[in-house]
Amino acid sequence: MPIRELPTKPYTDQKSGTAGLRKKVAVFQQPHYLENFLQSIFDVEASLKGKTLIIGGDGRYHNREAIYTAIAMAAGNGIAKVIVGQGGILSTPAASNLIRVHNAAGGLLFTASHNPAGPDGDFGIKFNIAGGGQAPEALTGKLYEVSRQITRYRIFEGANVDLDRRGSQQLGDTLIDVVDSVDDYARLQQSLFDFDRIRDWFKRGGRITFDAMHAVTGPYARRILVEQLGAPESSVINAMPLEDFGGGHPDPNLIYARHLHDLALSPDAPDLIAASDGDGDRNMILGRGLFISPGDSLAMLAAHLDKLPGYKGGLKGLARSMPTCRAVDVVAKALKVECFETPTGWKFFCNLLDAGRLTLCGEESFGTSSSHTREKDGLWAVLAWLNVVATTGLSVQQIASQHWARHGRHYYVRHDYDELPVASANTVVDTLRKALPALVGVTHGDWTITQADEFGYTDPVDGSVATGQGLRIVFGDAARIILRLSGTGTEGATIRLYLERYETAADKLAWTTTDALAPIAAIADKLVRINELTGRKGPSVVT
Repeated sequence: MPIRELPTKPYTDQKSGTAGLRKKVAVFQQPHYLENFLQSIFDVEASLKGKTLIIGGDGRYHNREAIYTAIAMAAGNGIAKVIVGQGGILSTPAASNLIRVHNAAGGLLFTASHNPAGPDGDFGIKFNIAGGGQAPEALTGKLYEVSRQITRYRIFEGANVDLDRRGSQQLGDTLIDVVDSVDDYARLQQSLFDFDRIRDWFKRGGRITFDAMHAVTGPYARRILVEQLGAPESSVINAMPLEDFGGGHPDPNLIYARHLHDLALSPDAPDLIAASDGDGDRNMILGRGLFISPGDSLAMLAAHLDKLPGYKGGLKGLARSMPTCRAVDVVAKALKVECFETPTGWKFFCNLLDAGRLTLCGEESFGTSSSHTREKDGLWAVLAWLNVVATTGLSVQQIASQHWARHGRHYYVRHDYDELPVASANTVVDTLRKALPALVGVTHGDWTITQADEFGYTDPVDGSVATGQGLRIVFGDAARIILRLSGTGTEGATIRLYLERYETAADKLAWTTTDALAPIAAIADKLVRINELTGRKGPSVVT
């Protein structure tokens, strides 16, 4: 069949957000919408020609159709080899790993991460560069400009690829290699963790419940936890990936995975309770009677990372996104290693990882990972916790209690205001931005504002600058209020308000998060004025 160059007209809304282009399914189903964006990638990244490209997705509705299109266009644009996950399935960290294992020139990942799926749900695509990391902002900016001017796209017409049959197929001059989605990822995890010790822990009666949320990590969790580590089959729930994620919201937090919190509080709770999200890059960790916040999880893993086989060489550095609580900063100081504060978006960690200055990093949006890949990795975090529990002989609750006694406790919460009118969201941000200069030195109760600014970041590796990365009101080491617009939604605008309080006194380490943060929340109401300026009565989601 021939390679055709077909005429098209540009769309003006193909600007990538924090992690790719995300829209409603119906938007991607518009004539030539996906083709335009894909051709923009092939035009901007001309070096892909003659190279290897990884393709996969999280299995949500429209995943297969999009992958068929991507393969046909890869063949139409001179890609020498396409490696695609069987059934079109690849978790985000597994895809990043495949890029690295096969020295591929990049990868196309079809996912909207933790966003809902189905015909009326969300869809997305992101391009990962050689090395496995997300496309940097300079590249996504070029893609956007090209997408607004595009007039044609190239495609191999009549492409017929069997995504369910492993092995090689030929499409013109392009080799299509359909691979087991889990194999390479499972080998990577086995190289990092002490599988024998974890197997022994299960044999001694250790128990885990892992919720795959009918999303991509089901096959990965079954292969590793059940088949390789010997956990009972019942340890992995909602393991079958479904196009609509079973009608649920594949976001592992205390709202959409409330049943796991309830399980943690039950009389017969397992030792470890965990979940991952739509594309497998986020994680949720709970122990008996206890939720471990993402910032605490990052800090606690940092404190114990040297106990894991793949990290015996020690920590080269730690990093967190700016809105993430500062718990890991305290651990970094104790361990005498560098600690970096970056903008939100995993791409900002990648330069540090590639430069060898970083071993462990994380974000408050339930993302944690290490130098083993260039994406956050939900199942990696679960296995890391399993290995720590199995090695120390401590429960999750004991690990947390000992950590807080030594390093203090950062109480933390995020308030999401979803689907706001864009004008209202901008009014909130602009109003606070204008007020910031006058806030320094002002006292509210027991807290005095020491810093009030808009976060910017200069990459210590390449010197690139990112501005406008969130507004900060800082009360020394004691507390922070952060405000930023999210880049992961598909409708309207989302404001995220972050509240943080740090305590070290023994009698202040067992408060509820709500009680601990009540004074900071009251200050935020006065200074940020979200409800007043938007007409909302409160946040859409609290995590």
